[in-house]
Amino acid sequence: MDWALAESDLGTALPADYKQLVEIYGDGIFDETIWLLAPYSAYDDCDLHAQRTEREEILADLWEFEDKPAGLQEAGAWVLPWAFEEGTGAFLYWLARPGQSPDDWTVLYNEGRGPLWEHHDMGCLAFLLAVLTGTAETEYFSHLYEVLKPTEHRFATADLALGATEQ
Repeated sequence: MDWALAESDLGTALPADYKQLVEIYGDGIFDETIWLLAPYSAYDDCDLHAQRTEREEILADLWEFEDKPAGLQEAGAWVLPWAFEEGTGAFLYWLARPGQSPDDWTVLYNEGRGPLWEHHDMGCLAFLLAVLTGTAETEYFSHLYEVLKPTEHRFATADLALGATEQ
């Protein structure tokens, strides 16, 4: 991955833990639930750049009639999507505050089909691990804890999960 190019195209640096996730896994889905976005994915749904543009448009429309979540009330604060939840319309965002290093960005979960946002004071890797191991304090992933075994996890690349054939 050419991170300098990806960050230049986004206009922002990205957290180191996210870059490690993408280097190891690429775009794809954890435990059939959490899709990891990656720069330059062959699939728009998994492409960090495409999703950033789409989510900015959707959120701009949303905030014409709904209040922004508390973390975004601060002048200059913004969000950048890094993952989404399969089949729900829910997105995981980084909450970026003015003057903050990307490695200090925290996670915002938006339920997607409703007004609720949930803030998690941790980075994307820590949040993902907490969700997958059942230790996240969240209302939204409790259904996972009933079916996941903390030591058995799966990752499917976007190519595999979306049924791409070899060329």
